[in-house]
Amino acid sequence: MGRFVIAAYAPKAGKEKQLLTAVGKHFQVLQTEQLVTDRPAAVMCAANGTIIEVFEWRSAEAIEQAHNNSAVQALWAEFADVCDYQPLAELAEARQMFAEFDAVQL
Repeated sequence: MGRFVIAAYAPKAGKEKQLLTAVGKHFQVLQTEQLVTDRPAAVMCAANGTIIEVFEWRSAEAIEQAHNNSAVQALWAEFADVCDYQPLAELAEARQMFAEFDAVQL
């Protein structure tokens, strides 16, 4: 059964464009490696510039496989260069009854 993930990526100073490029490749790489379902990913932006990505892993095992997949690891290294992962609870929107974000077109 699928596992939904909501990831929050806070761009490092001056790295906003590079982060969007990495996010744009993320789902494609995961899909090529058959780690996610066919359900499209959603990408949003918080008021503070944090990028939110929502997607569905195929399974808990697929998440585990990603941690040993060279293509995924290479992409995650790109993420490490351009962003810091942020807990959703740190976003102002997450403290609202209904969290709202701006849509991002990649």
